[in-house]
This record gives sequence, structure tokens and C-alpha cells, in this order.
Amino acid sequence: MSLGPLMIGLSGTSLEDREREWLASPLVGGVILFARNFSGRRQLERLVEEIQAIRSPPLLVGVDQEGGRVQRFGRPFSRLPPARAFGRLYDEHPSMAERSTQTVAWLMAAELRAVGVDLSFAPVVDLDSGVADVIGDRALHASHEVVSRLALRVNAGLRDAGMVATAKHFPTHAGARSDSHNALAVDHRDHEALCDDLVPYRRLINAGLHSIMVGHVIFPELDPLPASLSPWWIETQLRGELRYSGAVISDDMGMAGASVAGGLVERVRKSLDAGCDLVLVCNELDQIPALLAKLDGYVNPSGQLRLMRLRGADSPSWDELRASSAWQEARAVLDVMN
Repeated sequence: MSLGPLMIGLSGTSLEDREREWLASPLVGGVILFARNFSGRRQLERLVEEIQAIRSPPLLVGVDQEGGRVQRFGRPFSRLPPARAFGRLYDEHPSMAERSTQTVAWLMAAELRAVGVDLSFAPVVDLDSGVADVIGDRALHASHEVVSRLALRVNAGLRDAGMVATAKHFPTHAGARSDSHNALAVDHRDHEALCDDLVPYRRLINAGLHSIMVGHVIFPELDPLPASLSPWWIETQLRGELRYSGAVISDDMGMAGASVAGGLVERVRKSLDAGCDLVLVCNELDQIPALLAKLDGYVNPSGQLRLMRLRGADSPSWDELRASSAWQEARAVLDVMN
């Protein structure tokens, strides 16, 4: 069975019977985990094993483990600094910042791979414009050049740990004051004014980026729809202008920023029609049965191939990782950052 176009949330720390039924559907391609799904490392390992035992090939398992205020798994996972810490270090010691960024990215990914998690949706490549509070210290820097350099280091660190990077939130959330989680987010800039925001994507795509998350921001000077629902942004700009050939993942379709398309089913269908390969449905769990029924028969063969490339590579066990000199050296770097 191939991977389907939905990545869904779960309610707790183990699978419910209804969730097992959902995950067996060919429309589901993965699971996104949150703090509500985590009570400890061994519990998490069991949950991931449960998820991956349902299907062959196994479903993808993802999480937002950026660091700072967006880190879903706590101890014994390493506590990671916000992305802005690396940008500030760059202002004082550029070469040290680049090395530290790659090392800490490796550490984050290596710990996740040790418990079977395929993806951490990082890095955030929105510029630190000071406009979007929801981004804030999740951004690496205000300069597109510095963001590009550090994001490439994140990409390299994740790759070394057996994980692909997911750059977000395409094309940018940096110029929208409203938080797309709970309101329509609008950026009134024209295409020329967005050139700097797109530079990190160009650099990462040229480096072989496998995954991009599209945000729900509306750019009314360019298209009336949020980017996550827009064929112009996904097909014309991302696939065409930027020549991107990897997987396109939507941000959570339960967010208010996507509400212009109607209810959840309409939002998901619109996002898929616009060119997304994988659509996130994180919290509206009671609507999953209706969504599966309405999308019955949907197939995107090209998208399925792109999603297969997101699977994490083989990795050491948790105990093997913690005993390694690489992990200990990375923790030493992290201690300096913290």
C-alpha cells in the first residue's frame, strides 16, 4: 500500500481502536505527534512502533521539534534553543554559528531517529522581520543571506542523522501580523518585495531539498487564496519558477488561516487540487471519518513517490546513540548554546 495524502493527529499516548482504522486507510500517509502524545521515551517508542506496524510500507511519523517554544518532546530529549540563538551567535562568530547550527540540527534529528520518528518539520526559514509574533524567535535571522547559510547547515545536520529537512512556511509568514493559527493572515507585499524571503528556498532547493511546508498566508497583490490553497503559489511559483521537485506539505488545515475555503473537507480538497502532496489535519479528529469518506478513491502517484523519499534512514538505537562520542560532543556544543 502506498502513502496517502493525509497526515493526521492522534488523541493520546497510545492508539485508540478508531485511530487504528484510520491509519489503515490508503488515504493516510502519516501521523504528526504533539506533546499530548508524549509521556516518556519508552512510551514514545512503543507508540511509533504501533503506528509503523499497521502498514507496509510504514506510515511516516512527524513532529515539530524546532527548539525553543516549539518542541513537543521533553526530557530525556535534549532541550534545544530557539533558532534566533544561532542567528545571534552568527553576528558575533559566523563560523562558530554555522558549525553549531549543523551540530545541534544533527543532535535533534539523531534523537528523533533513534525512536523511529521520520521528520521534524524544520527549519523555519521565515526572515526575522519583527512583524509576525507567531514567528518571533523561531526565525534564524533578519538577513536572507544569514538565514540561507544557517538553513543549509540545518539541512546538512539533519541529512547526516538520516532525516530530510522541511523548510517552512513557504513563501513566508514573516510579513503577516496575524497568526494564521487563529486568524486570516495577510501580507500586502508584491512579488518584488518578497524576493529576499524566497532566497533561502532557492538555496535549499539547489542543495536538494526534499520537503517544503506551505503556510496559510494570503498575498492579495498576487493571489486571493492562502498559499496552501493556491495553484499559483504551488505549481506556478514553487514547481515552475523555483523548479522544486520535492514533496509539498500543507500546514494544519484546522487553522483559521485556511478557513476561506470552507469546512475541513473543502480545505483539504482545495489544498490537494492546488498541488500539495501531504495535508496536515492535526486536531479535528472527530472529522477524520467524514474526510476519509469524501476523499475515497483519491490517488496522486507522483505525490506518493515524493512522500516515500521522506522516510528516515536507518539509525542507532537510543542507547547506542547516547553512548556515542558524536552525541556527547553535540551535547557539549548544546550546553554552550544554552
